Amino acid sequence: MGALYVVPTPIGNLEDMTLRALRILREASLIAAEDTRTSRVLTRHYDIDTPMTSYHEHNKLAKLEKIFAALQTGDVALISDAGTPGISDPGFELIAAAIERGHEVIPLPGACALTTALVGSGMATDRFVYLGFLPRKRSALKALLAEFADRSETLVAYESPYRLGESLAAIAAALGDDRRVCVAREMSKRFEQFYRGTARQLRDAFAEDNPRGEVTLVIAGADPDGAVWSEAQVKRALIERQDAGESLSRAASEVAKRARWKKNAVYRLGVRRD
Repeated sequence: MGALYVVPTPIGNLEDMTLRALRILREASLIAAEDTRTSRVLTRHYDIDTPMTSYHEHNKLAKLEKIFAALQTGDVALISDAGTPGISDPGFELIAAAIERGHEVIPLPGACALTTALVGSGMATDRFVYLGFLPRKRSALKALLAEFADRSETLVAYESPYRLGESLAAIAAALGDDRRVCVAREMSKRFEQFYRGTARQLRDAFAEDNPRGEVTLVIAGADPDGAVWSEAQVKRALIERQDAGESLSRAASEVAKRARWKKNAVYRLGVRRD
């Protein structure tokens, strides 16, 4: 009975493959890849001719038995398009199924956008929460941010470059204009960039200019002794929440928590606006 090897692949720079990972890909009887077209760029670069099959969100059920048949006679290497399999991709389901069927699962260390962005952000790394891909719906994103607004851990999330401006605006509204944020894009690639600043600064920077390439967001945790918001900050957050459809009472309650104001004082600002 073979083992399932979980093999990280580069998130950009092909030199980020480990020697062990290359050996496993050569010695395995089968490579299960998220996208065979993408993965063949890697295998051709390193002259690896191991048979390959696709395993992704849309065919994972159909491919399970083929992969487990291969595991009966040899080892299988699981790879994703980029980074570590199992992080926000269907690889975790194959890993869980292999464990349930009694196969040894051997994870290799290697490239991962999550940890690369985190250590490059300059924010606290002792405790962090990975949020996965941010929700596409505005209401779901607001609910998620509200859930973590008072948490002190650093937050890390993946986001589409096409929704980056909207997400930064939501972060500023939910967590405060001065919450520190880092936008990491194209990590390990030629045009790698880390944009560091406040939620307001990055919201304004990306309001109409979405970057190209993969994006990872790192958000500083809440400061339990954070400064009280100015009246201008409170008004801006209140208006954004009301424009998004929240009632004045609900918006005042949520903004008061973030701003360290009394709810009645925030509510009065909203009443004056009306």
